[in-house]
Amino acid sequence: QVQLVESGGGLVQAGGSLRLSCAASGRTSSIYRMGWFRQAPGKEREFVARINWGGGITYYADSVKGRFAISRDNAKNTVYLQMNSLKPEDTAVYYCAAAPVSRPAEFGSWGQGTQVTVSA
Repeated sequence: QVQLVESGGGLVQAGGSLRLSCAASGRTSSIYRMGWFRQAPGKEREFVARINWGGGITYYADSVKGRFAISRDNAKNTVYLQMNSLKPEDTAVYYCAAAPVSRPAEFGSWGQGTQVTVSA
């Protein structure tokens, strides 16, 4: 099992920046890929970005491309989401997730989420 703990959320004005962190513990050697998702009030959870734990290949949702950057520090078992040029529509609870080597397409481990609020 992999445990994930997010941090770094908060309140920021539109145009501002935040950096989210997600610390992984437990069977971190089983991680193939990590990702960030978000869920706004009244909406379904949506994909934001992902990164392969080994090669570092990244992929982004169109809505955040060019504004957000995902990165990882393998030594610290931590993945980051740098969010720049934030917009009110980025307001959501952000979740970190991990997909194992055995099922790389399935994000089976999830954190508790961290709130990001962007004011106009």
